[in-house]
Amino acid sequence: MVEPIPDGYPQVTPYLCVDGASAAIDFYRDVFGATERMRMPAPGDTIGHAELQIGDSVVMLSDEQPDMGLRGPRTLGGTPVTISVYVEDVDAAFDRAVGAGATALSPPEDQFYGDRSGQFEDPFGHRWSVATHVEDVPPDEMARRAAEAMGGG
Repeated sequence: MVEPIPDGYPQVTPYLCVDGASAAIDFYRDVFGATERMRMPAPGDTIGHAELQIGDSVVMLSDEQPDMGLRGPRTLGGTPVTISVYVEDVDAAFDRAVGAGATALSPPEDQFYGDRSGQFEDPFGHRWSVATHVEDVPPDEMARRAAEAMGGG
């Protein structure tokens, strides 16, 4: 019997369209330790489809294919989507990203909910939030901190 969700694939997988998929694969490898699962070439020395493994997650990507309506965030003028990734060392991952050409949006800092997180935009226009969980916060303390962070206490 064929499984409706194939082995080795999470139920939700982001699919990124970029101008420069080969360079994006290198960037994600260097920043997140991604490993390339597969790559399908397309005409004009582009990538029609690739799959990367980041921890227990999969990210799919391809080069822009304007004739098929596939355009990356730089071509579209930005993205409303932020992809969140937990990493072992948020400060190191953030520094690797910026060192590899990402734009820092907010440097890593401790958050009231127990993560240390920061955001950057990669050289291809995709926004990433990287985080390391640093503290388990009980629900009552979370509520107190949330109210304080929102200016209510």
